[in-house]
Amino acid sequence: MQEVSTEREIEIPGPVRQVYAQWRPAPLFRARRLEKALDTPAKIYYKYEGVSPAGSHKPNTAVPQAYYNKIEGTKRLSTETGAGQWGSSLAMACAFFGLECKVYMVRVSYDQKPYRRAMMEAYGASVTASRAWKRSRAAPFWPSTLTPTARWAWPSRRLWKWRPRTRTPSTHWAAF
Repeated sequence: MQEVSTEREIEIPGPVRQVYAQWRPAPLFRARRLEKALDTPAKIYYKYEGVSPAGSHKPNTAVPQAYYNKIEGTKRLSTETGAGQWGSSLAMACAFFGLECKVYMVRVSYDQKPYRRAMMEAYGASVTASRAWKRSRAAPFWPSTLTPTARWAWPSRRLWKWRPRTRTPSTHWAAF
């Protein structure tokens, strides 16, 4: 784990590099209008991560999680997703490494973003809509400062049964 290593660099495993090679290196674009707006002589560039199959930077984290879980013998990864980018990324990563994937998706996104759900299912993931926060058994434990608008994003009762330990040792929780 890089976070706890004293090494300056940690080699990215070959199988992870092979998956990354499908959309990396991500292209750099020059932000000319931003340079003009800032009236700066500096040349400003940004890296466009939307070229990944999942359409975001999130596969950069999902692919190694799936890889390391696969080599540890995990059979299934389970996760939660809001709008579906993380769920799509993990579903894609699981497909690359032959793992089952279970995604709990926020109900409003599940209903409003069927294309994200279809993408996850195309990668072989099982997608379940999370229950409304008002009906969740976790509701009494939420911070009182959490607004009703934010509560829809909190894990549902179904989600809580997987967190942080799963009911089966061959299933692990993956988080972004």
